[in-house]
Amino acid sequence: MRRQNLWIAMLAATATLGTTASNADFVDDSNVQLKFKNFYLDREYNQDTAGVYNPGYGNWTQAVTLDAKSGYHDIGAGIQVGADLLAQYAIGLKSRGNVNDIHMPYNENEKKTERDNAKLGATLKVKVSETELKVGDLQPMSPVVFFDPSRQLLTTYSGAWLESKELKDTKLTLAYIDGINARYDNQYQDLTLFPQNDFAKAKAANKSTDDGMYIVGVDHQFTPKLGGSYWYADVTNIYQQHYVAANYKTTLAEKTKLDTHVRYFDNSESGDKLYGKIDSQAVSAGAKVNHGMHTVQLGYQQMFGDFGDVALFPTLGGWVAQPFLDNWSVASFIRKDERSWSLGYTYNFAEAGVPGLTATVRHFRGDNIDLGAGKKEGKENENNVIVNYVVPEGKLKGLGFNYMFIDTNYNFGNDLQEHRVATTYTYKF
Repeated sequence: MRRQNLWIAMLAATATLGTTASNADFVDDSNVQLKFKNFYLDREYNQDTAGVYNPGYGNWTQAVTLDAKSGYHDIGAGIQVGADLLAQYAIGLKSRGNVNDIHMPYNENEKKTERDNAKLGATLKVKVSETELKVGDLQPMSPVVFFDPSRQLLTTYSGAWLESKELKDTKLTLAYIDGINARYDNQYQDLTLFPQNDFAKAKAANKSTDDGMYIVGVDHQFTPKLGGSYWYADVTNIYQQHYVAANYKTTLAEKTKLDTHVRYFDNSESGDKLYGKIDSQAVSAGAKVNHGMHTVQLGYQQMFGDFGDVALFPTLGGWVAQPFLDNWSVASFIRKDERSWSLGYTYNFAEAGVPGLTATVRHFRGDNIDLGAGKKEGKENENNVIVNYVVPEGKLKGLGFNYMFIDTNYNFGNDLQEHRVATTYTYKF
């Protein structure tokens, strides 16, 4: 009930602001976009590698999203207010496999994927000097919680997010998250722990938290080249997480730039320990060298500690991504004691006469996985091919095409191959 009342208040306030500030910066500085996305995904499993049958699946969907961000209206005393609206709608064009593909809502009773999905989120924002508070629908991009753009519709969260840049070269973040609207869902749910993605069953088993997630973050730029971060999150009664990172960027030559970082996560149980003991750590390091049209990327990652049977790195239920791990991908590379590395190469075709076109190949490899007493060492690897093209000019400027091929192999599970094709277009009002 409290979330329903929150959204009624959000939408009412958004409409009120839009009318009372029609001649102010609220409208003049607004950014309204209509986004179209046609998305196709097809996944097949090799049934000979694990002895367990995993059905393949595919889906083809079309979505339209209204992303409206207002400017700010000054109400006096240095206080500025605004409102954002995010309306998402997707319709299924074709579906194969008759399984829950975690892409669109799935009807467990009828064992079929729903034909369409709609999401509506509103955000009130208040700004004083260099401090901004957002309340309502959130799309965070942080080390401890991240929105997910990898499928058709976005994963979003409900709560409050405060960012302050009052201190020189420093960003302070305080946040509270009380619900998640997963990419395949259409309503906010209490937070749970992956792999418990059935929110109803989690709540029935008292495995969800009604108290939400508390977040503190500090990002500081020590010098123009050296920066550091510390973040803390407590998913009440489930897990808490500490994150420490350092990054270094420099120019090696006229056309050569280096971008490096080291990141550390420490995870432990919280409060009532709804999912039992959690004690795991992750260390990762990455380097990216860009020279003209060429970019080479290298990553290393290692897992420590214990959590459940395979010491998975804790993430929120709802298939929440964790891109702050260097080797996060379809295979994820977060199993017990796992060591992994990755190597990638990207070429920009601008100098070859095709501006807007880039191609990336990347290889991931993990080993030293502890699969349990008496079992052999686990190993996994993944290969990606990614092609992106965005029309750079003309009447079709902004029209984008993306193709991604994923080939993942295990010595303890079914190998899989996946194709993703997306066509996007944004119309700016």
